[in-house]
Amino acid sequence: MEKPNYYAVIPAEVRYSKNLTPNAKLLYAEITALLQMNGVCFATNKYFSLLYNKNKITISRWINELKKNGFIEITYTYKDGSKEIANRYIQICYECVSKNNKGVLAKMLKNNITSNNNNITYSNNKVRFKKPNIDEVKNYCILRKNNIDAEAFIDFYQSKNWFVGKNKMKDWKACVRTWERRETKKTTTSKLHAQINEWQEAKKLL
Repeated sequence: MEKPNYYAVIPAEVRYSKNLTPNAKLLYAEITALLQMNGVCFATNKYFSLLYNKNKITISRWINELKKNGFIEITYTYKDGSKEIANRYIQICYECVSKNNKGVLAKMLKNNITSNNNNITYSNNKVRFKKPNIDEVKNYCILRKNNIDAEAFIDFYQSKNWFVGKNKMKDWKACVRTWERRETKKTTTSKLHAQINEWQEAKKLL
């Protein structure tokens, strides 16, 4: 089972919503306590079922309440070549929260998320990096919709013994985001070059 953070957060919009049952509100709080460093809860209905001693149909109903009312957003990844769900990601939506509560909620969740980074451990006040596996990188890339090749990412840094330049890697997710920005820049540059070439070819025909 996932290890939740110390704090659970229930903004006023959720707490006093007449469209939510009390248990759905409690589930919202649990989701905020389970958010990982990238702001995503990976817990399954089975996890919540065991936690609250309720069947999975009941848990699904609570989750649908939260989703229907715009308090959470759910995305899925699927097993290769099938429609079978591999992972579910639950994220908190800020759109249904007032401006004042949004700032408080974001700050509290940030504190939770920072304290629950599963990929960094602390020993004698020193940060120790834990290298990711292929599934962790693949799922993170799918979540960010960046089309980064997870295997290429793993192979590249494995060949460098997980060093970035002369320094040992501290945060692999930050490195994924760096690759993402580079790929975006490449794509933009390639499109620009293609447009320039097209314009030059068209000019020759005039």
